Amino acid sequence: MTDSRRPRIDLEKSLAELEDIVEQLEAADLPLEKSLKQFERGVRLSRDCQAALQDAEQRVQLLMGNELRDLDPETLAGREPEADPESDPEADSGD
Repeated sequence: MTDSRRPRIDLEKSLAELEDIVEQLEAADLPLEKSLKQFERGVRLSRDCQAALQDAEQRVQLLMGNELRDLDPETLAGREPEADPESDPEADSGD
C-alpha cells in the first residue's frame, strides 16, 4: 500500500543525483561539513528510491495477481522446464 503522504519522485532523476553524490564523495574534494550534507542527501535519496521501487513492485503484483511467479528461463523460451532429479520422486524409482 502506498503512503499518500510520501511524494512521488522521479526515480531516474533521483538515481542520477545519487550517482553524482557518490562521485563527489569518492573524489574526497569536499570539506567535511559539505560531505556530511551530501551523505545525508544521498541516504534520503536512496530511501526514496527504494520506497518507489517497492511501490512499483506492489503495483505489478496487484496487476498480475496470481500470475506473478518465479520466471524460469526455459519457460520464457517456450520450453517445458526439465525435471530436477533431486526433487522429482519418479527419478528415484530405479531402486
